[in-house]
Amino acid sequence: MEESAPPSLRFALLGPLRAWRGPVELALGSPQQRAVLAALLLGRGRPVGVTDLVDGVWGARPSPGAVAMVRTYVSRLRKLFEPERRPGRPSGLLVSIGDGYALRNDQISSDLAEFEEALTQAERCRVAGDTTGAVRLLRTVQTAGSGAPLAGVPGPYAESARTELAERRLGALELRLSMELELGRHEAAVPELLALRTAHPLRESVVELLLTALYRCGRQAEALEAYASTRRLLVEELGIEPGPSLRAVHARLLAGDPALAGPTLLGPADDTHTPDSLGAAPQASLPGRRAAAVSPAQLPADLPLFTGRRAELDCLAALLPEGDGPPGTAVIGVIDGMAGTGKTTLAVHWAHRVAHRFPDGSLYVNLRGYDPQGSRMLPGSAIEMFLVALGMAPQAVPEELDAQSALYRSILADRRFLIVLDNARDAEQVRPLLPGTPGSLVIVTSRRRLGGLVAGHGAHPLTTGLLSPEESHELLCRRLGRARVDAEPEAVAAITALCARLPLALAIVAARTAHRPGFRLADVAQELRDHHGSLDAFVGDDAGTDARAVFSWSYHALSPGAAGLFRRLALHPGPDITTAAAAALTGAPLREVRALLTELTGASLLNEHAPGRFVFHDLLRAYAAELAEVEDGESTRGAALLRMHDHFLRTAHHASSVLGPFREPIALPPSTTGSEPLRFNDRAQATGWLRTERYVLSAIVEHAAAHGYDEHAWRTAAALDVYFNRLGFWHDLLKINSVALEAARRLGDPLGQAYSLCGLGVAHSQLDHAEPASRCLARALDLFRDAGDPFGQARAHRALAYLANRTDRRPAALDHYAQARALCRAEGDRNGEAGVLNEIAWTHILIGDHEKALDCCREGLALHEEMDDPYGAASTQDTLGYAYHHLGRYADAVEHFERSVSLFALIGDRYLEADVLRHLSDAHRATGDRDAAREALRSALALLEEVGHAEAEEVASALRELDTGEPEAPSGR
Repeated sequence: MEESAPPSLRFALLGPLRAWRGPVELALGSPQQRAVLAALLLGRGRPVGVTDLVDGVWGARPSPGAVAMVRTYVSRLRKLFEPERRPGRPSGLLVSIGDGYALRNDQISSDLAEFEEALTQAERCRVAGDTTGAVRLLRTVQTAGSGAPLAGVPGPYAESARTELAERRLGALELRLSMELELGRHEAAVPELLALRTAHPLRESVVELLLTALYRCGRQAEALEAYASTRRLLVEELGIEPGPSLRAVHARLLAGDPALAGPTLLGPADDTHTPDSLGAAPQASLPGRRAAAVSPAQLPADLPLFTGRRAELDCLAALLPEGDGPPGTAVIGVIDGMAGTGKTTLAVHWAHRVAHRFPDGSLYVNLRGYDPQGSRMLPGSAIEMFLVALGMAPQAVPEELDAQSALYRSILADRRFLIVLDNARDAEQVRPLLPGTPGSLVIVTSRRRLGGLVAGHGAHPLTTGLLSPEESHELLCRRLGRARVDAEPEAVAAITALCARLPLALAIVAARTAHRPGFRLADVAQELRDHHGSLDAFVGDDAGTDARAVFSWSYHALSPGAAGLFRRLALHPGPDITTAAAAALTGAPLREVRALLTELTGASLLNEHAPGRFVFHDLLRAYAAELAEVEDGESTRGAALLRMHDHFLRTAHHASSVLGPFREPIALPPSTTGSEPLRFNDRAQATGWLRTERYVLSAIVEHAAAHGYDEHAWRTAAALDVYFNRLGFWHDLLKINSVALEAARRLGDPLGQAYSLCGLGVAHSQLDHAEPASRCLARALDLFRDAGDPFGQARAHRALAYLANRTDRRPAALDHYAQARALCRAEGDRNGEAGVLNEIAWTHILIGDHEKALDCCREGLALHEEMDDPYGAASTQDTLGYAYHHLGRYADAVEHFERSVSLFALIGDRYLEADVLRHLSDAHRATGDRDAAREALRSALALLEEVGHAEAEEVASALRELDTGEPEAPSGR
């Protein structure tokens, strides 16, 4: 039966953080819990990583166990928001995504969403000419929230959001008041503006509105006094003079400019423009500087072979209102992305599509933000070019940038221009080139994410990624002809993959192939394979079509620290890299490395595909590797690799010790690099790191063995055996221990060989490779004996006993367990002995001697409790439950299974908690309590889905088949 949808939830963010379910207000818990909720709400449905939540709540110095506290807060919020959700069922509202959480927007409402919708509707009204309707909507906006946004919510994230939300509320108020002035309601606006100026005395935009309103009320003297007092305050408090816009309004006040008295409808022949509501200087007040009525058409030619990018074109089209009317604001679109993704091509293509909607003309400039010679264009030079294109005599262009910008905005006022600012370096280069009044469209392209334009000017960001496989195929069809492409589909797929779907790379290869019509595409693909790992196959006829040269423009714009990190990252062998691993490669502090990673992602040289996890494009990785070979000496690269392998070895070792705190550790040699490992407060943190780093760790072991770090290879593999075995990653275990064994043999290290052989034997056992498992484990036992390592011998005997049980050789299993127990007792390893007793008990269950199993469990449990080992106690409680189940004592079985579940939940081992829940379900089914059995399976399924375990489907199938019949025996281990 399908569960009902969760009740409607409403949140308030524009004042103190509050929540309601229907008419009932909810208690949101501690300040830190409310800070977590605020971060999720402001995520707008996007996942927020656990580390980001920790940083956002506690800042640079989180409290111990902060990650666990975040997860606890999330669990409490789930229970608060979905009280009807059954235990173990996945949340439909607060969902887990990767190593983070997201709050689904489609199931909640908030005053912030209503605020933003009102702003959007107001803009639409204004575009449609309904200024009165826009003002009415904006008045409703002002009632949203009372007091500071997110009042009482602690942490740096909330503080930043509080500032931003307060600024947005203030901006909406200013917008409404400016429209009130447009409607001639200056008398009514003055009291509000006076109060607003008292609250924000240094805010020049408010003073501009106040001066305009006072002047229109015939209160010129008060307006001049308001300016004078504002100027004094700016000089005394900040040491600065008023900005050019406020000074321009003051000058017009002194001159008694009649245009300031109110909006005037002008004919088409008159080139004097009505001032905007913020007082931009009109052209009429600038004698000798009028621009002739020209309509420039500066767009570069559209690419005739343009193809694909349908999703991006749809996003760009959404920036403009439907129909052919002008936008209600100066719309700014920012297209960013890594070099070679076709940003300029996309911008120019779309500009040609919409150019007809801007009858006053189009302006284009290449700002040369990444010019290989370093000669990027200054904003003043760009404005001068535009002014001349707009009909201004060159000698009439003012010299100072502020004056140039004011003149440029005045000429654009009340006109409709399409402006393309290509290849921008940063927001500072763009700001002076933005229009000050509605009606125009600005398209900016940059390799950086120009967050300043998005935050400060409402720009709409669009990131160009790689082409889809279908778009890549279409590009080759357009360039080479469909018949040639369709004749060799496999070769086309190979070319697309080898070019990594980068438009620049595909265009270079297509251009060269088009000039060789006699070549088979299979030959072209083979040529690319021959060059794979380098950029030699992607050299065009000029710098603009040479992948290496194009990448270099972005690289040379980096700071020295970011450039060094870019090169170091190419040394990392994994599919992606974390901030901590990047810090290990550089040897720099985490805080510094975070800033460098931000610089690299901002420059589109690196992609943050998940919070705190970064990935290269294949061709950029090849470019970074080339630079590392050329610019970094062998000793520099070697030191970076040693730090990296030290980091992973010591972090994996620490994670293993957290997962098995009573297990005899493999001693590590002292670190010579000073590389600091990550530290984990509990099993959940350790397991989370191992889970997210699984594929990286496999690559690290292989890389260490391949590059001469043999000791790191076998020791890292040995540190991973507990986790990889427990979660069923047996093929990974087989692979890394095969590599580790060869590394240990090269070292001539018998102990390393023994541990690697033991890991191989366990993996072979789990995969039912009985013969190789037996050989590996027997050889490991011999090596441990020769080395005089009793703990290693006990480990090998336990592995051999497990193999014997899997091959139905119970006496052999008991014999190996007896030897393992004797070794543990001789060494005083009481916890190891308790673990062996639990395994002996399991063997007796397999034999059918359940009373003997109970005796072993009780003896082992007493030792575990004496040693205060909750993990061992949880495992033994599970075995007790299993023995009682086979004895038909189902109530006792349920009791012990529930104890085991509680202990595993407390430890944070979700996989074993799920495993015991399956046993508990079997016990409930045996008593006829199908509802309880179903609940246990649902809980197990939720846990397995959370850790991404392959057994989740098996449990889901058991749930579906629950009512088809009774099992003959409970689930096995």
